[in-house]
Order: sequence, then structure tokens, then C-alpha cells
Amino acid sequence: MPALSMFYGIIVRMQSEKGGKHSKPHIHALYGEEEIIVSLNGEVLEGKFPNRQLKMLLAWMTIHEDELYANWKMLSEGEGYFRIAPLK
Repeated sequence: MPALSMFYGIIVRMQSEKGGKHSKPHIHALYGEEEIIVSLNGEVLEGKFPNRQLKMLLAWMTIHEDELYANWKMLSEGEGYFRIAPLK
């Protein structure tokens, strides 16, 4: 699963969806032992994160919404992906 970005100990990944089972665009994020799956509209689908890290992740997702959707489309079509700038 490609890592799109890393910041403040959070690793953001997106699954290649070519022919995949997921219909809702989403990311996977890791922070230490915690893993969370969040739809690109900010809905937590699975898992949990500490509150502070969740707020940072959601802020980053808002800032980079267009890039996240572009990556989802590219990965769904088997065209690869591009990295996204970290939260600063």
C-alpha cells in the first residue's frame, strides 16, 4: 500500500483499488500501534486514533482534498500515485 505522506508520526496510505472491493474513497493512516480508515469526506470507517492526531489528519485531508481524490482516481485506474506534502 503506497505511502502518500508522513507527518508528526502519522503515515498516510492509500490502497490500490483497481478492481478493488471498496466503493467509498478512503485513506489508511497509522500512528504507532493505532490504525484508522477514513473516507475522503472525513468519516471514520474503522479504527481509532488519539484525538490530537485525528484532528491533524482531518486538517491535512481538508487541505489536500483535491490531491487525495486525484490519487484515488489514479490508483483505481492502475495509473500509480503521487506523494502529497506533509502537514507543517
